Amino acid sequence: MQPGELIPTEATAIHGIDAAKLAGAPVFAAVWPELAARMANHVVVGHTVGFDMAMLKRECQLAGISWQPPRLLDTRLLAQLAKPTLAGYSLDQVASWLGIEIAGRHSAQGDALATAAVFHALVPKLRERGIRTLAEAIAACRTLTGDLDQQHRAGWVEAVASSQRDTERTLGRIDSYPYRHRIGDVMSTPPRFAAASTSIGSALQIMARERLSSLYVATGGEAGGSAKPAETGIVTERDALRAIAETGPAALELPISGIMSRPLAAVPAQDFVYRAIGRMSRLRTRHLGVTDEAGRLCGALSARDLLRLRAEDAVMLGDELDAAEDAHGLGRAWSKLPQVASGLLHEGVSGRDVAALISSELGDLTRRAAVLAEQRLTALGRGAPPCAYAVAVLGSAGRGESLLAMDQDNALVFAEGAADGPEDRWFAELGTHMADILHEVGVPYCTGGVMAKNPAWRGSLATWRARVGSWIDRTRPQDLLSVDIFFDLYGVHGDTRLADMLWREAFAAARGKADFAKQLVEAAGSNEPAFGWLGGLKTSSGRIDLKKAGLFGIVSAARALAICHHVVARSTPARIAGIEALDLGAGRDLDAMLDAQALFLDLVLAQQLVDMQHGRPPTNAVVVKSLSERDKDRLRAALRSIEHIDALVRDLLFNRR
Repeated sequence: MQPGELIPTEATAIHGIDAAKLAGAPVFAAVWPELAARMANHVVVGHTVGFDMAMLKRECQLAGISWQPPRLLDTRLLAQLAKPTLAGYSLDQVASWLGIEIAGRHSAQGDALATAAVFHALVPKLRERGIRTLAEAIAACRTLTGDLDQQHRAGWVEAVASSQRDTERTLGRIDSYPYRHRIGDVMSTPPRFAAASTSIGSALQIMARERLSSLYVATGGEAGGSAKPAETGIVTERDALRAIAETGPAALELPISGIMSRPLAAVPAQDFVYRAIGRMSRLRTRHLGVTDEAGRLCGALSARDLLRLRAEDAVMLGDELDAAEDAHGLGRAWSKLPQVASGLLHEGVSGRDVAALISSELGDLTRRAAVLAEQRLTALGRGAPPCAYAVAVLGSAGRGESLLAMDQDNALVFAEGAADGPEDRWFAELGTHMADILHEVGVPYCTGGVMAKNPAWRGSLATWRARVGSWIDRTRPQDLLSVDIFFDLYGVHGDTRLADMLWREAFAAARGKADFAKQLVEAAGSNEPAFGWLGGLKTSSGRIDLKKAGLFGIVSAARALAICHHVVARSTPARIAGIEALDLGAGRDLDAMLDAQALFLDLVLAQQLVDMQHGRPPTNAVVVKSLSERDKDRLRAALRSIEHIDALVRDLLFNRR
């Protein structure tokens, strides 16, 4: 680019650029539109990038061009956050600390590549310091006030400024229907099958008569309730019309086996509708099979069924998780979750429904992490899985009640093998890789160790059965720490029947064991006091932790009552509804628990989104001052309604119909 003035010899001595090298180069105004387009909607990463932006801003002013700063990250500031004790933070010093060799120093390409390598190396170090998102990085950089003041005095562009993205405008048009309804709500059932020998003409007659756009073809000898997608083909109206166009009227006599597609692409009935939209978009198909929990076809879904639904790009979230080929791809997809949650909350979707969505995605993220972990083991020469197995999530993910402040809670069940045997060692590696992938993506390691990589949370069916039996026989609450969330177990990958069978067996074994359920409650602990001596809300730094003060006790109570009275359900609302159906009494108190949980979920989720927008890690603590007077009153009433939840649980545990 022509500078419009002579290049000082001192500068040429550093970067090697002189007038001869710039002969024929364009002026700034000619190259700026392309550069601005490249920076738009992206984060510009640079080392002391405020200086570079100041130069670009000055050139825009000289050329009479409007200046709009991009979002920025400065690797110099990030390095100070990652290593506060480093002697200096020049690009050379930071690269040397990170073991990065710089080629072509003081050239545009050389310095850019070095900065990219530095940023890539800084990411895991920042993650170790709790800096995981762009907003958190910007907020953390703002704490380096001395360096920012120095840059400001030098006339540099603020290196942590970010252009505001109108999230509400971007996501406000999302149709919430696909996020609140499951595929089973909109599918056609039962699926319509035709024999492979059926003629194309007969198939068209069936579709016209029954107003269908496709027929399934069983290729494995089973149809109806026994067929599975891998053994099923599909024939659509378009397939038939294409055959007629190519062959003429004679095509009507040909069997549909010659034009069907197989295997049938399918989605589970319990998934949310938006996942089907994403799957159709990726596969470029208008038809999907729908499967039940056993993997059998139970319905059909077509684009025709979804015409009434509107959706934006965010519906691709779930399918992007399915298609991710590495941790980076998983992280890119997972990063969309807060934006989706924000859009839904602004549209009026309840926190409970958004929590169900988050939990569904966390389960699918865990499933995909397990797939990638298995691929890593194959690449390392560890071979295929030694036996059938299932990966399961526990806690809030298993209950369908996860919010955005989450960590890993997972377990692993395999068909056979002794503790520390060859099977167990293989699955220990799988669990370790899975945990590492989830941590890298943004779901931190569980501080309580509830992860399949740890021996206590994996085992064969026989090991798990013995483990559950020993839990029920324990006589001290302290021996049952973290055991309660096992009863939230939900299989997300592999032969999930193993997980479901184990979960149901545990409920059966604990049926009527009021003392065991009581010990689980005692091991988990009680709600923290929500009110102070004078009756006001008890806060810390202006916040009240609604998990510790409310959600925890409600979830624990519903779980213990469900275990004791054999209400085989996972979600807290389903458990409370099951207890109410037993007519044990205290219906009004149980309804109050449900209402309180719904309010707590709404308030916590809204606070988490605000905190994340401002670069603060999400927690379960809500800023009381920011609530409206109406919400403050509702919060006080909800907390009052569960003050005696411990006594309620004791009464209902030992109550018999």
